[in-house]
Amino acid sequence: MTIAEAQDAVDKWIKEIGGGYFSELTNMALLTEETGELARLIARIYGEQVAKEGDLRKGIGEELADILWVVMCLANQTGVDLTEALEASIRKKTQRDSERFKTPSSPQR
Repeated sequence: MTIAEAQDAVDKWIKEIGGGYFSELTNMALLTEETGELARLIARIYGEQVAKEGDLRKGIGEELADILWVVMCLANQTGVDLTEALEASIRKKTQRDSERFKTPSSPQR
């Protein structure tokens, strides 16, 4: 599935099954909530946090997909073509950072 196809699928679902879009402000709050759920999971899998019962019932893929869903809702609502936006972002980063990570003074990742 391409990004454009995914945006279309989300739009179709929202209109046909979901009863319409939440407001942009509500979706922004939901994006923050979903990001927090991913952060909680990452902290318990890779960090020092100890998971409680039920903390790990959702996987990282499911949480990332939830985030993508809300991002696509916001993109659809605001008229953003995510394919074009991502391509522009990659071009920008490529031009800006083409030599940035090749220098010996760059911190190790």
